[in-house]
Amino acid sequence: MLEHGGRLRGAALHYGIAEAEWLDLSSGISPWPWPIPEIPARAWARLPETDDGLELAACAYYGAPRVLPVPGSQAAIQALPRLRRAGKVGVLSPCYAEHAEAWRANGFRVREVFEHEVDFFIDSLDVLVVVNPNNPTGLSIVPERLLEWHAHLAQRGGWLVVDEAFMDNTPQLSLTAEAWRVGLIVLRSFGKFFGLAGVRLGFVIAEPQLLKLLARQIGPWAVSGPTRVLGQVCLSDVEGHRLQRLRTEHASQRLAELLSQYGLKPQGGCALFQWLTTPHAARIYEFCARRGILLRLFLNTSSPHHSSLRFGLPAEEVDWQRLEQALSEYTKEIP
Repeated sequence: MLEHGGRLRGAALHYGIAEAEWLDLSSGISPWPWPIPEIPARAWARLPETDDGLELAACAYYGAPRVLPVPGSQAAIQALPRLRRAGKVGVLSPCYAEHAEAWRANGFRVREVFEHEVDFFIDSLDVLVVVNPNNPTGLSIVPERLLEWHAHLAQRGGWLVVDEAFMDNTPQLSLTAEAWRVGLIVLRSFGKFFGLAGVRLGFVIAEPQLLKLLARQIGPWAVSGPTRVLGQVCLSDVEGHRLQRLRTEHASQRLAELLSQYGLKPQGGCALFQWLTTPHAARIYEFCARRGILLRLFLNTSSPHHSSLRFGLPAEEVDWQRLEQALSEYTKEIP
């Protein structure tokens, strides 16, 4: 299993700090979860129905012609390689590590490439995977450039897979409306923007034949009845979407300014996190962890100077004050 953010229980045991006393900034998940609606008893008692309105709500929210609900976009990441024969896959890196892992585990040759290398390698690839906006760098690539890459791949039967897990704040950059194109597959995560990662819900947006094949791989009743009810309510809450976007964008900007104030100016980020590359990443991580503040460390063992940290959003004013105090102490105590 690859390591991810949100491993709070392990940190509590390692540092001897009770779980309830931590400020967890290790995950790029909104710290303001949506209110949980009342779940009808029939949603618990019956097998899920696919004509309950979830797909319609998702199509409206994502601006997509059709969607396939899945139990978290991670399920689609692991299933997609089973729909192709072995070949060569490019993964725009650094990014969410499960993408490269899933393709390698299914016998594909995986090359991790930087953005400026894509045009050089694309004619040798069968699949290109792009996380947009990227996790952890926050890099966003404009739709026109992505569609150029898709055209190169599609003319040879290739795929462009775009993971839009952090796209909710910037829908103008999304390719969901273009996912009628053969060979274009868009993944959307529900839990991050809505702050409900525990419900395990995601969506795949692609042309009909591919969605049918993927649905067979995922299997029937993949998304539970209660999750379908909750998802439909959240996706239909237009005013809630507006407020969440304003709140997360304001907090992300505040976080960037706070880090910069203490000489830790981020190199990237999006509405749900900020990303800092520094040779002192491991030291900052350890310093904060010993004070009960959990960050996400990306340790580059071959080149420590390129290690990095991802900072999630504090939820309450007391959390902001606690983070600022730790940053202030770090700049005073560490030469």
